Amino acid sequence: MIETDVLIVGGGPAGSSCARKLKEKGMACIVLDQVAFPRFKPCAGWITPEVIRDLQLDLAEYPHGLTSFSKFNVAVGALQFKMPTRQYAIRRIEFDAWLLQRAGVAFHIHKVKEIQEENGRYVVDGEYSARYLVGAGGTHCPVYQTLFKPANPKIKSALIVAQEDEFEYKYADERCHLWFFQNHLPGYAWYVPKANGVVNVGVGGKAESLKSKGDSLKNHWNFLVKKLEESGLVQGYDFKPSGHSYYLRQPLGQTRKGNALLAGDALGLATLDMGEGIGPAIRSGMLAAEAILSGAEYTLGSIPRYSMPSLLRLRG
Repeated sequence: MIETDVLIVGGGPAGSSCARKLKEKGMACIVLDQVAFPRFKPCAGWITPEVIRDLQLDLAEYPHGLTSFSKFNVAVGALQFKMPTRQYAIRRIEFDAWLLQRAGVAFHIHKVKEIQEENGRYVVDGEYSARYLVGAGGTHCPVYQTLFKPANPKIKSALIVAQEDEFEYKYADERCHLWFFQNHLPGYAWYVPKANGVVNVGVGGKAESLKSKGDSLKNHWNFLVKKLEESGLVQGYDFKPSGHSYYLRQPLGQTRKGNALLAGDALGLATLDMGEGIGPAIRSGMLAAEAILSGAEYTLGSIPRYSMPSLLRLRG
């Protein structure tokens, strides 16, 4: 049996941010994830200056590609405008692995199957034991499924389904484009050029709304591909999209049960307007660590519910 102070299930931004803060204060922890890092992660990958501050990240020292945007090209139905802002785009395959490496804690490739509570400790698959357990394993986090789901069910109307592709492409347009509600999509589509000749394009929308209209995300993906072709943004490319799902911010209910805590997409923290998940994941991981270290209440009130005020406030 491997024993530690804290077991963190999930090595993404929430888990690695929690681990880094715990290690800084001398608390031993192990991060478990079912796959090795670097690992592919579908995501538009935009991060805010607030994320930069939370991570205490010196952009000059970030070793991978990072694109800066001073404005977004936005279309809301037929209305088109440029929105001044200050945002960045990263590749999750690089960013997540770097965050985990920077945390400097033990990392084990392990798919969690069973969680038991024994003598004030959490035992995972009969192999790991810890006083504290942090569920940072995303939408289908086993900590949520085992310990929290019965008393803390997710709201179906908050479920977002997304389809996207990230690929190398010799792009000519270095602007970020966002299309809201086009073709009656209950969400938005995007084109995000990244460093080193990489582009991410995708669509995301509310699953329940799509189903109620007899619509499908595939229809909107095909609509986006046609728009990209006709506008000249991406032409003649054989797309290979990947799908994923997550939950927008909802009444959080139970975020802690005994010494087990949830963070990131395991809770459903993505912003209600833009579906931004990286910033809320990082902030929640840090707050979970603070609650463990101080014994204080685990509260998430400092995590914004909307992205737009931040986008406008941090422009320029």
